[in-house]
Amino acid sequence: MKAVILAAGKGKRLMPITSSRPKPMIPLAGKPLLEYTILGLKDAGISEILLIVGYKEEDIKEYFGNGLDKFNVNIEYISQEEQLGTGHAVSYAKDFVKDTPFLLMYGDLITDPKIFKDILEKFNETKIEGLITLLKVNNPQDYGIISLNSDDFVEKITEKPSPELNLGNLANAGIYIFNPMIFKAIEKTEKSIRGEYEFTDSMEILINQLNGKILGYIIKDYFWSDIGLPWQLFGANSFVLDRIERKILGDVEENVQIFGNVYIGKNTNVKSGSYIQGPCYIGENTLIGPNAFIRPYTYVGDNCHIGISEVKNSLIFSKSKVPHFNYVGDSIICENVNLGAGSKTSNLRFDNKSVKVNIEGKLIDSGRRKLGAFIGPNVQTGINVSIMCGKKIGENSIIGAHTLVVEDVSPNTLYYHDPFEGIKKKDNPFY
Repeated sequence: MKAVILAAGKGKRLMPITSSRPKPMIPLAGKPLLEYTILGLKDAGISEILLIVGYKEEDIKEYFGNGLDKFNVNIEYISQEEQLGTGHAVSYAKDFVKDTPFLLMYGDLITDPKIFKDILEKFNETKIEGLITLLKVNNPQDYGIISLNSDDFVEKITEKPSPELNLGNLANAGIYIFNPMIFKAIEKTEKSIRGEYEFTDSMEILINQLNGKILGYIIKDYFWSDIGLPWQLFGANSFVLDRIERKILGDVEENVQIFGNVYIGKNTNVKSGSYIQGPCYIGENTLIGPNAFIRPYTYVGDNCHIGISEVKNSLIFSKSKVPHFNYVGDSIICENVNLGAGSKTSNLRFDNKSVKVNIEGKLIDSGRRKLGAFIGPNVQTGINVSIMCGKKIGENSIIGAHTLVVEDVSPNTLYYHDPFEGIKKKDNPFY
């Protein structure tokens, strides 16, 4: 069986994390998100994979290449030139799939790879037109909800239904298997009110007009997460770090304490007085310490520096520096960021309520009691900067010394506190 992965989207809700990379290339424990999927598909016996790409597709192509050299699978690419919806994206796979069933999934998912084997086995047993994975959710109004009949076949698909409709809580988990009949359904699909060809509409056409059957497969005991919102990366990061093995490839000086499963990459130097609690992953060519405190569920990329500072449950991408008396908690720091001495992230409200984040102009409740900052690539902060819970700092911005960041900062901004006039915002003159 072949696999098709949709990886063309821009990931607007993940900004500024996706300002410099497509969603599938967000790193977790030294590998991009998409690599975990490809390795899982390979383990399930799938060796031919098509990637539907678009936004910053060069990054994906450069990293994965033809697939044979790095992963011993064959990877092909098709560019989705216009973003006309998921149905439109899937239609590109018709010539690749030809007349065989195929596994289809979104490229921003991370899941226990055992799911792939289970659904392949289930599909081969039933010989039906399609299979859709489902997940029980507590907030069905935020998902596409699938209604099943008594035989577990899809009966109806409703996007973000109001709770009063009482349509259940089985959400579309974004992993499917179809035979080529789905392409006939896509050809019959018309644009939605959003001006897109919706794949859910195509599935309903398959059922109602072509008399096809789609089996619902409920994911019960396996990890699954879509990475649609910035804080969802923490769950994915925890899933990956819980499965790493302890391996120390770098140089660890005397008087360093390392507990639990900790990976330390080649040419990384952990200096005296540092204290590291696993699970955590530290990449290559990185300097840790002296006297650094790295707490569980921290990922530090390559060519970083974590100095006399504390980092907890955070993702720090490559070439970033947290060097002097900094605190980074429950935060995501993108590549090539430099925190000035004494700069800190706040990750807890005084009232202990969950932190809300501005996503495309709307405050969204993260559901997380502890949540820090999201700092885009190439950001610099001056000394003693404080960043409040859930705030985002856009790429290529500079935060002036002694500034309290109580709002999101737009990209390419010089943001600083004037002692006479308060907060000032200007275009970054250095970028």
